[in-house]
Amino acid sequence: CNAVNSMIASQMSGVNFVVVNTDAQSLSESLAVNQIQLGSDITGGLGAGANPDIGEDAAVANIPEIMDMLHGSNMVFITGGMGGGTGTGAAPVIAQAARES
Repeated sequence: CNAVNSMIASQMSGVNFVVVNTDAQSLSESLAVNQIQLGSDITGGLGAGANPDIGEDAAVANIPEIMDMLHGSNMVFITGGMGGGTGTGAAPVIAQAARES
């Protein structure tokens, strides 16, 4: 979230920032207008608890929203914390969705 907030604050032009997270509190701290809370029914708005399977399931649960955000993109950069649950589990799902869009 800090990296994306820094990029937004630098006023990069021509970039559409989208942040996704299982953690509602983290999303509330983001400067990005486009946000997707992953797997709210799975995590209750909390993080994935360092469990990549939960991160993956949370991303799969939100594939329609992810695909909508990806629609029309020419290039997609995915960044996330690795070693926890959401970034490690959700990033491959989002990458596959980007590939298919």
